[in-house]
Amino acid sequence: MPNSLLHITLIQPDIVWEDKKANLDRYQKTIESIGAQKHVVVLPEMFSTGFSMSPETLAEAMDGHTVNWMAEIAVKYRCILTGSVIIKDDGKYYNRMLWVRPDGQIGYYDKRHLFAYAGEDKHYTAGDTRQIVQVNGWRINLQVCYDLRFPVWARNKENEYDVLLYVANWPQQRSLAWKTLLQARAIENMCYVVGVNRVGDDPKGNHYSGDSSVFSPLGEQLWQQTEQPACHTITLDKTELEKTRTNLPFLADADKFILL
Repeated sequence: MPNSLLHITLIQPDIVWEDKKANLDRYQKTIESIGAQKHVVVLPEMFSTGFSMSPETLAEAMDGHTVNWMAEIAVKYRCILTGSVIIKDDGKYYNRMLWVRPDGQIGYYDKRHLFAYAGEDKHYTAGDTRQIVQVNGWRINLQVCYDLRFPVWARNKENEYDVLLYVANWPQQRSLAWKTLLQARAIENMCYVVGVNRVGDDPKGNHYSGDSSVFSPLGEQLWQQTEQPACHTITLDKTELEKTRTNLPFLADADKFILL
């Protein structure tokens, strides 16, 4: 099978608070150092700023500096670059996960579940559409942080995707939920799950332990990194995914529903 493998690089950084230049410079050096083959390079939620509630001063348009930087990186290193940034579009602010391809095409997913506990719903507009993208014959469902707590939104109906990809700024005090729910999403959706988080501290007193992880369709932990910055490339195998789904066709018995 020519497209059976998917090479994903997870970058778990210590984000410099609201300093786009410092963060983008760091990411560029990290991406330059990747020696492994890569199809997709994943950065965390709000990777250029940290999880800020100041979109009025930090937001960019879709033709802004960060989006252009992502496009340049994608072209230069022949990879898809993804992660979420603060975007202003049609007068509204979004926590937008961008999917930037080396051919110049840009897809995106706007975070559906805004984190009201931190006031995100007061500053940003929620998305209402799931986004399943494709690369190398794989289908990837894009999700952002708090979406992880809502399994209906991620439900894999009729094997419509192969990988569930979460980018996050998920604090250490709730890391048990992060690790447990990533594993649960893999098991219940019979798919690979990739979660990319950050490490370090922010000015609001939050500490981030990272715990970026990859789980198999059976919920097996394939990789995880705690507390330290990381850049790790993992190869996923679709033949293993298809074998698992054939031998254990659990999704065929799933409840039927429609997302309104």
